[in-house]
Amino acid sequence: MALDRITEKMREKLAVTPFSGSLKFDCGEAGVIVLADGTASRDDRAADCTIKITEDNLVKLLTGKLNPMTGVVTGKLKVSGDPTVAMKLAKLIG
Repeated sequence: MALDRITEKMREKLAVTPFSGSLKFDCGEAGVIVLADGTASRDDRAADCTIKITEDNLVKLLTGKLNPMTGVVTGKLKVSGDPTVAMKLAKLIG
């Protein structure tokens, strides 16, 4: 499953790049990925910020093929909660 691979890659990044706050990628029926407490997990929980996105578009976002602002404007991703947490994602995937 792609989300399991993404979660593992996120754990590797978080081991060397600090990330404060909590961020949830909600991919609907495919599941969730939550970045919190210095790690990534597939366990659903409350987060400071939630990004609703398809699994396909999440892969594009994390590989640089989907610009976050373009994604918001075109409705490919929806941000709820604290948007400053979502902005911190740039240094994690950059």
